[in-house]
Amino acid sequence: MPDITGSFGQRLVFHVKIAAMRCGILLFAMAAGLAADRPFVIRVLDSQTGRGVPLVELRSANQLSWFSDSNGTVSVLDGWAMGQQVLFQVRSHGYRFEGKVFDESGVILAVKPGGSAELLVVRENIAERLYRITGAGIYADTVAAGMPAPIRQPLLNGKVTGQDTAIAIPYRGRIYWFWGDTFGPANMNFNVSGATSVPPGDGGLDPDRGIDLEYFVDRDGFSRPMLPLDRPGPVWLEGLMIVRDPKGRERLVGTYTRTSKKKPVEERGIAVFDDDAQVFRVLAQHPPDREHRSSHPVRVAEHGRAWWYLYPNYRVPDDWNAIQNADAYEAYACDGKDCTWKAGAPFVDGAEEEQKLIASGKLAVEAMRFPFIDVDTGKQGAFAMGSIAWNAYRQRWIMIAGAWGDVYYSEAAAPEGPWSCAKKTVRHEKYNFYNVVHHPFFDQSGGRVIYFEGTYTTTLIDGAQPTPLYDYNQIMYRLSLDDRRLTLPSGCVVQK
Repeated sequence: MPDITGSFGQRLVFHVKIAAMRCGILLFAMAAGLAADRPFVIRVLDSQTGRGVPLVELRSANQLSWFSDSNGTVSVLDGWAMGQQVLFQVRSHGYRFEGKVFDESGVILAVKPGGSAELLVVRENIAERLYRITGAGIYADTVAAGMPAPIRQPLLNGKVTGQDTAIAIPYRGRIYWFWGDTFGPANMNFNVSGATSVPPGDGGLDPDRGIDLEYFVDRDGFSRPMLPLDRPGPVWLEGLMIVRDPKGRERLVGTYTRTSKKKPVEERGIAVFDDDAQVFRVLAQHPPDREHRSSHPVRVAEHGRAWWYLYPNYRVPDDWNAIQNADAYEAYACDGKDCTWKAGAPFVDGAEEEQKLIASGKLAVEAMRFPFIDVDTGKQGAFAMGSIAWNAYRQRWIMIAGAWGDVYYSEAAAPEGPWSCAKKTVRHEKYNFYNVVHHPFFDQSGGRVIYFEGTYTTTLIDGAQPTPLYDYNQIMYRLSLDDRRLTLPSGCVVQK
């Protein structure tokens, strides 16, 4: 063994020590880097149910915002915040945080890699916000935190980042979903987009947990046009029906419109779903005599005859030939106090048009179909009709309708109303939530629990600031109809 006690040996020992020290520093830096990559995880929970609440904003004093994902999770990865006491203001539509810091609704948290905290918010809305259905990063913070997500594609599905106005119907063992304008990272589809999902009873997700959408996509994986036309302008489906064709087969049909720069509606008609090609084809065209209006048709059987009520006051016989014939559609029309179903009568689009008829003397106040009196204010609601369905639990027809970000619940003895009393169940502050729709196929406990969604967007709201990832997408809510706050008066009267 050589003697290393001399100067050479001393130099060798010195270099070995230096190398070991550098290695230790490198390992420490790697460990520190790995630790820094671990987020500080904040769970925002409903104080009543313990469920994670989506769309809760946490804002720091230097005006950086995080928004809880559909699991109620926020993952903080910002290096400047690590190892610091950070003040977070807490706010959300229809929820309040009771903690206070400097007279503001907020909390101070010790932010550190791998750390966590839970915040409880109090729900003021009657309806409970559950999750975002469409768009990118639905569970982005949950994934960043290393937690499981209920849907298979929690970050990006069908390359969809924005999507508005949902319509849906169970058909041939699946639920078929269709939307209006759809956007991707660098994509646009203005000719209807679509997807399917497995119903909850057949192995699909419980609507409490989410909807596992399977988009119809093009070669690039983006949500493809479902009603492609060789004519210019956006194409939108209004509503869906299932009607038997001359061979006795159930077919999925929908009313549609095409707009243009020249007219609000350039083309209107009926389209039928081609089950082999998985795309809609034009079946018949109708006069473009009114503007586009989203529809959620419901089948009603009465006096031995079945109808599809496209709206509470507009229907067509459940018949293959009738749906193609524009003259077969009936409107619930009024002349003064006298109201009846009339074929070919003009369609009255809710409360606003009724007010015009009252002003012109063509409609009596007591004959209104859509008074929509807000039971909390006693004032008439400034909103149009929404989706309707028979509810076994309430033993009434129920309606979910929206008005500039607010969502109302109403009841009536018949589909055509009158829809007199209305109760606000959801509010959004300086944000829109339009084209709300209740999905009866998700009803639970004999109709005691219902689910509805709408488009969360700044559209038509002056000065609204878009919420990252959430804006221009669909959000699901749940409403328990046994809530005492939904007890409506026996009748509401419009004040003359």
